[in-house]
Amino acid sequence: MAVGVFVNWRGKTINKEVHGGVRAAWFLYVLTVVTNVVIVPNVLNMVTYLHGTMHMGVSGSVTTAANSFGATSGFAMIGAFLSDSYITRAKTMLLIGPFMFLGYGLLALQAYLPSLHPPPCNIEAEPNNCKEVQGKNAALLYVGLYLSAFGDGCIRSCLPSLGADQFDHEDPKESRQQSSFFNWYTFGISFGGFVGLILIVWLQDYKGWDIALGLCAVIVLLGLLVVAAGLPFYRNQVPQGSPLTRILQVLVVAFRNRKIEVGEGLEEAHESSTEVGTGYNGSLSQTNSLKFLDKACINRGEKGDWLVCSVTKVEETKIVLRMLPIFISSVIGYISSIILFTFTVQQGGLTNTRLGKIHVSPATLFVIPITFQMLMLAVYDQFIVPFLRRRTGYRGGITHLQRIGIGFASMILACVIAAVVEKKRKRAEVQMSLFWLAPQFFLLGVSDVTSFTGLLEFFNSEAPRGMKSIATALF
Repeated sequence: MAVGVFVNWRGKTINKEVHGGVRAAWFLYVLTVVTNVVIVPNVLNMVTYLHGTMHMGVSGSVTTAANSFGATSGFAMIGAFLSDSYITRAKTMLLIGPFMFLGYGLLALQAYLPSLHPPPCNIEAEPNNCKEVQGKNAALLYVGLYLSAFGDGCIRSCLPSLGADQFDHEDPKESRQQSSFFNWYTFGISFGGFVGLILIVWLQDYKGWDIALGLCAVIVLLGLLVVAAGLPFYRNQVPQGSPLTRILQVLVVAFRNRKIEVGEGLEEAHESSTEVGTGYNGSLSQTNSLKFLDKACINRGEKGDWLVCSVTKVEETKIVLRMLPIFISSVIGYISSIILFTFTVQQGGLTNTRLGKIHVSPATLFVIPITFQMLMLAVYDQFIVPFLRRRTGYRGGITHLQRIGIGFASMILACVIAAVVEKKRKRAEVQMSLFWLAPQFFLLGVSDVTSFTGLLEFFNSEAPRGMKSIATALF
């Protein structure tokens, strides 16, 4: 670890014995769990609230919910850019995270005060007599939704990278702990979702949305207080300035020098670089791939960031371009994942969902794959990884790309099984049991354990030091 690249919360050089490690990561695990207690049930059940309480049409409810939660990804890029460029990741979360608390607080207030939402009405029985939310109340609803999305997105982009920063990848022990961190981070997401789908969904269905949303706001606030309590223990990476500007500079200068042959002067440009800490060891060595970008290093006797670039800047850009095929492939791969998750819940709603005297709601069906995920993550981290590590010598047991490949193969198999089960369900004379969906739920869990965690670790480990939050946000 380049110790000089990391500072404590006061901006002073870290002490590896005091800062970072598993102790610091525990504060981040807590935030991971509590935010997902809030996020997962609201993502799955918000359409019900918008349609049943705010009396929006079905299509309007779906669009509003999808847009607000989709905006989380856009807001994640803002948080990632700030934390990579100007302020530390911990400070970014503590500065912007409270917007998530404020958003859920506003939604809870609106659900509680009768003057801020439409009068109660059974929209399924009397669709023409129910008044849809509008005017100032509609504006308040959108403000609450997008404030919570803003805070959530910034936390989501910074948290995994801040967790990885707590471990030195050059130290054999901490390198293994860093790989384990991503497994337990994913476990925290699953555990938080598990609790949320039981507790928050139950409150939404039986105690009212005002109580459920109010509790969500309190939970977010408690999580932020826990993260703030860990400030004295974090290793904070020093922001490196805008990574997007550095990439643009390389592309502009390389295009400007496109007709010049690559000759001498590259090493000289590397040695004269004033950028410290953008690579894993401070600066990056020249590689032989994407050599057309090396033209950005040609020194024509001019000075300035937009006239000549260091080798480190060029290699950063190469890393980003090399990651693009994996990014595009993961986007395509996850399309089927999202469709299958939604389809499986729809299948579940058409099966016999009674477990004894208990009726399982459609949103709560997600508890099943989440339970599989938690069990598999614990077994994978504690037993499978050590076994594979002894066989392969690789710190994570298998490479990131191998893990991703297993996940996508599991997804293909899950789709095949789902099709077979659906064919049988249509022909069945008696309503099928929910347990027929267990195999595809299991494979969905395998896919998430392998592909999600593998992609997260891949983007974090491969990205240049000054772009880790942005890489995580892209994923």
